[in-house]
Amino acid sequence: MPLVVGCLAIVSPRFALFLVWLFGGDYLARAVDSGGWLLLGFLFMPLTTLAFVYSMNSLGAPGQVPPLGWVLVIVAILLDLGLVGSGHSSARRHLNRNSE
Repeated sequence: MPLVVGCLAIVSPRFALFLVWLFGGDYLARAVDSGGWLLLGFLFMPLTTLAFVYSMNSLGAPGQVPPLGWVLVIVAILLDLGLVGSGHSSARRHLNRNSE
C-alpha cells in the first residue's frame, strides 16, 4: 500500500495526501502539530507536505528529520514550484496563441 500511495503522490499529490489523512491514522498528526499547516500544505505545496511527513515519521528517529529527509523535502519543494511555474508559463503561451 505505501508503494501505491508513493507512486500516486507523483501523479496527484493532493489525492495521495487525502488518502494518507483518511487511512493513515495519526501519521500526519505525528509530524505536524497544527491542522492549519496541513491545510496550507494541502492547498499550496502538497508534495512538500508529503515529503516532510514521510521524513519526520519514517526516515529517522521519531520527531527528527535526518539530512536525507531534508534533501527529500528540498527536492519536493523544487518539484512543487516547478509544477506551479510550468502551469503558469503554459497558460501564458496558450493566451498569447489565442490573442493572435
